[in-house]
Amino acid sequence: MKAEAWIFGITAAFLVVVTPAYWFITGDWTGTSALTMTTLLAGMMTLYLGFHAAKMDPRPEDRQDAEIADGAGELGFFPPYSWWPLWCALTLGVIVYATALGAWWMFIIGAALGAIALSGWIFEYYRGEHAH
Repeated sequence: MKAEAWIFGITAAFLVVVTPAYWFITGDWTGTSALTMTTLLAGMMTLYLGFHAAKMDPRPEDRQDAEIADGAGELGFFPPYSWWPLWCALTLGVIVYATALGAWWMFIIGAALGAIALSGWIFEYYRGEHAH
């Protein structure tokens, strides 16, 4: 995790330099606000990863004396393909479109279909081909 903390730290340092330069050059408050929030987010991630890297045992990729075999084994669970994120995104699109138009009937239809799609995505590993 030390490598990740360094990456975010370098990014935060870069943004500390770029944010005031952007404001002096453009005078744009919107972009300056976005860069300020990005700087704070990168700094927060640096602190989080730095504190946790100090408390954790080093991973194989963090050690200089590590061998390739040290990283062998199960890496985690990787889900197979799923159509549910597509349906969730489409129903969210319907909801946003309905809100923009002010069509509350379309919003209700999108919310109902969105609840079905979200339930399908959450419970997809309890039934069907990929049930556990």
